[in-house]
Amino acid sequence: MKKIVSILLLASTTVSLSAQTGHVMQGVGAHNMSMGGASTGQVLDINGALQWNPAGITAFSGRTISLNIGMFGSSPQVSSTMPTPGGNISGVTKDSRGMSLMPNLAMVWSKKNSKSHFGVSAYGISGFGVTFPESATNPVTMPQQSGGFGQVKSDYQLLQVGLTWAYQLNDKVSVGLAPTFNYSALELLPNPLSSPSSTKGYPGADKATALGIGGQAGIYFNSGTGFKLGASYKSQQYFQDFNFKNFYADGSQAPNVDFKMNYPAIASAGLGYSNKMFDFALDYRFINYKNTKGFDTKGWTPTASVAGFGWENISVVSAGVQYKALKAMPFRIGYTYSSNPITSELAMFSLPATAIIKHAFQFGFGFEAGKKLTLNGVFHHGSSGGSLDGALLHPGWITNTNPYGAVPGSKISYKMTTNMLMFGVNYKL
Repeated sequence: MKKIVSILLLASTTVSLSAQTGHVMQGVGAHNMSMGGASTGQVLDINGALQWNPAGITAFSGRTISLNIGMFGSSPQVSSTMPTPGGNISGVTKDSRGMSLMPNLAMVWSKKNSKSHFGVSAYGISGFGVTFPESATNPVTMPQQSGGFGQVKSDYQLLQVGLTWAYQLNDKVSVGLAPTFNYSALELLPNPLSSPSSTKGYPGADKATALGIGGQAGIYFNSGTGFKLGASYKSQQYFQDFNFKNFYADGSQAPNVDFKMNYPAIASAGLGYSNKMFDFALDYRFINYKNTKGFDTKGWTPTASVAGFGWENISVVSAGVQYKALKAMPFRIGYTYSSNPITSELAMFSLPATAIIKHAFQFGFGFEAGKKLTLNGVFHHGSSGGSLDGALLHPGWITNTNPYGAVPGSKISYKMTTNMLMFGVNYKL
């Protein structure tokens, strides 16, 4: 287990995850993703239970290990318009990032007739990343000497290791606790968290890393008649500062900068119903970005660096249905809705993190290859459901009535789609 977790830690430094609900992954593993990420009240899979409600692992007996690997691709694009004396300059820049790898590992175990159940997990639970090439026509990605940012590149990953303990209070109610340990990495080019040079513009930054800690608690109720309920709370994950070592485009050293970016607290509630033919799951989540370091601050600093993302709190609704007419091969369909954490007036500050997926659709299946082995697969498609529009921002335009420096007559707009294919293996030891 230690060796596999070490491999996942290494993988998280070389690949990026792209999230769906803000920068939070909507689900974990092929089974949980195929149910739209819903698992707080309806416990069908060990990955969903470990991620969304630690008390839910009491639904499993014996020892089960799960490994999931997926390929994720996103297609964000940014367009902008800038008025000039000679007329408007407009352009569109599409992301050229490519596919990202998503590995997840989990295990749960318990002794026969024991009320205590245990679990360990190593999940990529958060991420964002874009690669917008430099453009001669799109104002926001024009070269810095022409007033744009030039090439915009970002890469953020968060790997979380959880140690879970759950206890059955009686045959219907369970509680669970899970301390969580986190590793994150962030790369920005250019680095808008740094103050620009009057002659060299914004510097770039090498990838910075940080460690964090937090926890999660949950409760799970199974009526025994098909109806199930659950609730959980994952605390804010508290991280060290990122220490960015900056450099200018000519290779010269720029002043370093520190930045703290925590992971938001998440409150979840869910319900489920099961019979011989169907399993139904519905979850609601509240993600508290507004009180999370790195996302709570907004606007420009006095030295023209960006203070933070300025994201709003969001609500997420996940729903899934599993159809079990073929017992050895259930089919699943899931849907996830997410509100947008990015406001129009602050849209430009989220250029490195265009986290605007509103609707996500999932189609999946399972296959029991034997008494001990189960295979799962899922296809995901997400859409921003239109575009997010705002104004280009510049500190030179800041006034008492224009606190973020919106440039009159300008516009910046984002839209994107995501696609993912993931397969998983569950094995009962």
